[in-house]
Amino acid sequence: MTAFARSTQADDVRSPEPKHATESRDIARFDDQQYETDRQFVTALARGLELLRCFGLKERHLGLTELARRTGLPKGTVARLAGTLAKLGYLRYDAQLGKYSLGTGVLSLGYAMLSNLDIRDLARPLMQELAEYAGCSVAIGVRDRMSMMYVEWVRSSAPITVMRSIGTRLPIATTSMGRAYLAAAGDAERSEVLEQVRTQDEAAWPRVERGVNDAMEDYATRGFCLSYGDWDADIASVGAPFTAPDGTQMAFNCGGPAFVLGRDKLVNDIGPRLAALVKRVEAAIGRR
Repeated sequence: MTAFARSTQADDVRSPEPKHATESRDIARFDDQQYETDRQFVTALARGLELLRCFGLKERHLGLTELARRTGLPKGTVARLAGTLAKLGYLRYDAQLGKYSLGTGVLSLGYAMLSNLDIRDLARPLMQELAEYAGCSVAIGVRDRMSMMYVEWVRSSAPITVMRSIGTRLPIATTSMGRAYLAAAGDAERSEVLEQVRTQDEAAWPRVERGVNDAMEDYATRGFCLSYGDWDADIASVGAPFTAPDGTQMAFNCGGPAFVLGRDKLVNDIGPRLAALVKRVEAAIGRR
């Protein structure tokens, strides 16, 4: 069961993530033979970048043993990679703990990426308006492998809401944001993602596939997708896709506690408002 945050003007407490929502970091593993004929691929660089992906929102420090476990690399290799990244400012080493944390170099890259997303400034006032109306939160996300990652998030002033933040990652096939992204994706990309989802959990696949198919139909007929307790039994949300002028595909969502957002309200009120929000953002960008 999801714990929800109750906020006051003097206090703003974040709720813990659902137990099942521990981030899947999508850590890739490489061997030299796999890419030995690709002259544009540097295995050592790829391994170093994957090392950075081991750190999640709730995990400030990780030791070499845990990093080795997550990457599948020998501990000695991880030590050299981590040492190099620390010297470059992408990791920080805490001698007292004997563990690493992300460094300011990662922050500078992330900030540069976010600062170039003009849509955030255009959409934020509209997102805040919808969040206040619905008493929930509204977010923009982009695909990061098998997840959707928040690049913008606003919340209402309602006393109870689901707390998230920029950088939050949600599963792509069971959330409204992920389903909206898949609904607007090309056939090849969608098939590739869903095949990976299937192979990751064969037992859950029939249920997940039904949800995705229903979402595709919802998008075709209503312009938005629905997730009502599919990812978390306590969470209800709607999602709608958006394509930036440079071709970057994104998705918006509006969601909150299921006891606040009933299915009828999502389908007949919040969903249409979210779809209208996306059209307003599209129109605003077209005028620039």
